[in-house]
Amino acid sequence: MAKDDLVLFCHSGKAKELVRLAKVAKPAYPDPTAAEGDWSAFDLQAIKVLAQTISLKKIKADPELQSMHLVRNSRLSVMPVDAKEFKRLLDLAQTSL
Repeated sequence: MAKDDLVLFCHSGKAKELVRLAKVAKPAYPDPTAAEGDWSAFDLQAIKVLAQTISLKKIKADPELQSMHLVRNSRLSVMPVDAKEFKRLLDLAQTSL
């Protein structure tokens, strides 16, 4: 991820859903809290709350999003989203840039 890249932030606990639009404020750097392993951190800047949250169930049911990494492997924490998928998600969220 590069500075100013847009990010869709999701809750991954009980309510698995996209909730916020953000951007990368500081690109990846070694996670200072990691005791071992190859962990990275990055800083985000909040842009706005999505007008409508989007549940993982709704994303998985959408025919236009079937090729997303999130649909194929929902355990990923960070993943790329192509421009077409990003636009579709914003449409579902009833949110504009």
